[in-house]
Amino acid sequence: MAVLKEFLPPVRSSTTSYYDHTSDPSFEQRFSTSESEQSTVIKHKLVPPYGKRQGFVPRKVEDFGDGGAFPEIHIALYPLDMGRDKSSRLASKILPVTVDAHGNVAYDAIVKQNENAKKIVHSQHKDLIPKILRNEEEDEDDEELQEIEETTQETKTALEKIVNVRLSAAQPKNVAKQSSDSKYIKYKPSQQSAAFNSGAKERIIGMMEMPVDPLEPPKFKHKRVPKASGSPPVPVMHSPPRPVTVKDQQDWKIPPCISNWKNPRGYTIPLDKRLAADGRGLQDIQINDNFAKLSEALYVGEQKAREAVAMRSKVQKEMLMKEKERKEQELRALAAKARSERTGVAPQSAIPMASENRVIDGASMRGIMNQ
Repeated sequence: MAVLKEFLPPVRSSTTSYYDHTSDPSFEQRFSTSESEQSTVIKHKLVPPYGKRQGFVPRKVEDFGDGGAFPEIHIALYPLDMGRDKSSRLASKILPVTVDAHGNVAYDAIVKQNENAKKIVHSQHKDLIPKILRNEEEDEDDEELQEIEETTQETKTALEKIVNVRLSAAQPKNVAKQSSDSKYIKYKPSQQSAAFNSGAKERIIGMMEMPVDPLEPPKFKHKRVPKASGSPPVPVMHSPPRPVTVKDQQDWKIPPCISNWKNPRGYTIPLDKRLAADGRGLQDIQINDNFAKLSEALYVGEQKAREAVAMRSKVQKEMLMKEKERKEQELRALAAKARSERTGVAPQSAIPMASENRVIDGASMRGIMNQ
């Protein structure tokens, strides 16, 4: 500005009158700003010069000054909020859901903000109710709340009692304690020597109940059959009274429908009920005639097989005897031929030799076998 004044000519008269258009109402209406607009006026901050921006991270609109982004700063930059998600800017104007002392949603939170935050705002229906009636309703609410608190306290006490019992049973300090039912047994070992029982003549045993884990799951999942009702329902119509005979009782005796294979609910069913439901006592044992025919056929087949085996063994024995006799005849003929060659006597006819003529020396027998 000082350099510009040097080039400009001097002012002729400082008392020159001019029209001040700022006092014009149209100017004031056009260029005047409201309080909200004045609050949104951006105050620019001093931006470090280029080359000295180490550690400078522009986050707000004021950090950019009146210029654009900085290419040497590698972060997401939004000069004048350009490119920023509008929903994030409007998120600050959304009020969170709040509740009152009774847990109901307070819809009048939007009314009680800004200048109304320090004022009493009547925005509910109960504000129109007279104070006398309102006190009665509050008394009733107080009684209900007191009853609820008492019930809650009783329930809490009962649950704490159960939990404390379970926890005390599970604590290690309580496991080692001896119960009142513990017993001491004194006995003498049957084998009295130094090799058994460490040479002790007497021993004392303390028996007590084994501690139970309260968190252990149940070992058995059986359930009891639900108990029948105390009295049967009254029928709508009654038949005339008549004496009940034994046959009627037997006819009306219907066994319960209990299966021996299916029990999905895991009921503990007595054994007599299972046997009665099985129906095995109502069946008559009948033997089919085919069993007798089968046994007779098996017996006949066994006899035939025995006879066939005996016949085969007899035939085999006869064949072996014939083969043996044939070999003996050959041996006799060979022995007679060898004797005749040695003595020069003609061989006799093939007649069975006597027992004394069947004696053959060992050398002749070996020669016959070698031939």
